[in-house]
Amino acid sequence: MKYVEIYPHNKEERIARTWGTTAPGLPYVDEAITPAGNWLIGGDLEVLQPIKYNDGLDHYRLSPQQLRDEFDKRGADAVFAFQLRNPVHNGHALLMNDTRRRLLEMGFKNPILLLHPLGGFTKADDVPLPVRMEQHSKVLEDGVLDPETTIVSIFPSPMHYAGPTEVQWHAKARINAGANFYIVGRDPAGMGHPTEKRDLYNPDHGKKVLSMAPGLEKLNILPFKVAAYDTVAKKMAFFEPSRSQDFLFISGTKMRTFAKTGENPPDGFMCPGGWKVLVDYYNSLQTEGATAPAAATV
Repeated sequence: MKYVEIYPHNKEERIARTWGTTAPGLPYVDEAITPAGNWLIGGDLEVLQPIKYNDGLDHYRLSPQQLRDEFDKRGADAVFAFQLRNPVHNGHALLMNDTRRRLLEMGFKNPILLLHPLGGFTKADDVPLPVRMEQHSKVLEDGVLDPETTIVSIFPSPMHYAGPTEVQWHAKARINAGANFYIVGRDPAGMGHPTEKRDLYNPDHGKKVLSMAPGLEKLNILPFKVAAYDTVAKKMAFFEPSRSQDFLFISGTKMRTFAKTGENPPDGFMCPGGWKVLVDYYNSLQTEGATAPAAATV
C-alpha cells in the first residue's frame, strides 16, 4: 500500500450514510463494522498476486480482465449481468432468457449472460456459496440456462443489504467486468427492517437511483418483470395482474422452508437437479444436528 492515510473510524456516520438507519440488527454491521477497530487505513494498493481461497471454487473467481477476455473469446456483442445471492429457480431463468431474447430483437447477434453470484458475506439463513455454485452448475447441466451463452463467475463482494446505496456498487463493478446491460429488480440488495415488520427500503428506490446515479452512463439498466408460479400453466411465468388469483409467489424464505422440511415445490419451479442440491444440503444439516454430541449439564 502506497500513499497511506490513517483516519478515525466514525462507525455511526458510516452506518447511517450507508444504510440510512442505525437500527440494531443490520447483518453486515454486526459482522464487520461493530467489532472493527476505531481507526481506518487507506491508500493505493498494488496487487502482487491473485487471492486464492483454496476452497475448490477458485476457477469461478475470474478477474474483470479475465471476464472481458472470455467475452471477447465468445464473440459477445452485448453482455448482460445478473447478480443473485440465492439459488437459481425457473423464474430467474425465465427472466435471463427473456432478456437475451429482447437483446436479440434489439439487433445484437450474440448477447452473453454474466451470471455473477455474490461470494462474500451473506446472512446466516442464506444458502452458503459452495451449495449455490453446485446448484448453479446443475441449472446449466439441465439446460435451463444455455452453457454456450452463459458465464458463471463469483462476485467476491460481501453482501451489505444496503439497498439503493449498495446497488450502485453492484452496477458499477459490472461495468469494470465488461457488462453493458444490468438486470435490476424489486428491492435490490434489500432486506426486512431489523426491528420492524416492514421492508427496510422502498422496493422501487434501487431502480430509480440507478437511473440517475453518476458514473453509470455506459450501463443500460434493465428493470425486470415480476415472475411467479402460474398455477394454471404449472410453470414460472411473468405475473399478469388481470388474473392475479392464478399466481403463487414463492419467496426465498419459503423456498428454503420447502427444502428444509422435505416438501417439494410445485412442478416447474426449479430444475430437478438444482432442487436436489438444496434438499441434500438441508438434509446434511439435520444429520449433523442429530449426531452432534449433547452439551454437558452442570
